[in-house]
Amino acid sequence: MDKSGPQIEPKLPVTARARAFGVHIFTALGGAIALIAMLEAVREHWAAMFAWLGVALIIDGLDGPLARRFKVEETLPNWSGDTLDLVVDFLTYVFVPAYAITASGLLIPVAAPLLGAAIVISGALYFADRRMKTDDNHFRGFPALWNAAAFYLFLLKPPPAMGSIMLAVLVVLTFVPFNVLHPVRTTRLRKLNLALIALWAILAIMTVAANFVVPWWLTAALCAIGIYTLFIDTVIRMTGWNRA
Repeated sequence: MDKSGPQIEPKLPVTARARAFGVHIFTALGGAIALIAMLEAVREHWAAMFAWLGVALIIDGLDGPLARRFKVEETLPNWSGDTLDLVVDFLTYVFVPAYAITASGLLIPVAAPLLGAAIVISGALYFADRRMKTDDNHFRGFPALWNAAAFYLFLLKPPPAMGSIMLAVLVVLTFVPFNVLHPVRTTRLRKLNLALIALWAILAIMTVAANFVVPWWLTAALCAIGIYTLFIDTVIRMTGWNRA
């Protein structure tokens, strides 16, 4: 938590301050969306839960550009957009998905609460790590994308033992210093990355709309994109291919 104390805010028009604060409200809206998603999860309306988490992803993708557009940090220096973003991200990327994973019935019963707790703890530690992003805009370690992990768990529905092992591996990978690309900010293969994330979004929407009852090719495409996102940087480094 920032202990630097309050700062003197610049004298700006009320409209500028209102716009800047509106961006903070927009970011905080993600927390409200997380609550709605949690309510759907408690009712075991899993597709609805993922739909709301998708809305939260859209908010998360838009609030940063809006903050830069309206110079929120300079306009409201006593309000930390970074802290607000981390709080909301923890709810939508970690906490709600951790509940869904724990309550899904898709894991070994004795392991489910332990894995849920491990996801929350590792996710909180990851968000607190100032080294979570590298200088070239990769994530260091598995980037606490537990909403995506939960999505694949519900998509693949592996045997409980296999699903439990896979999630435990992801918890461990949170602390392993390998690079995972940021699909939007990583510059290497940027056009390909953006095209793949757009395709993934379309296929994910189709999957949620169909309540996870989808043809094999759609599942295969989603898995291929997920594997690419996690390991393409590792493959490039191992093969020496360093295309800009």
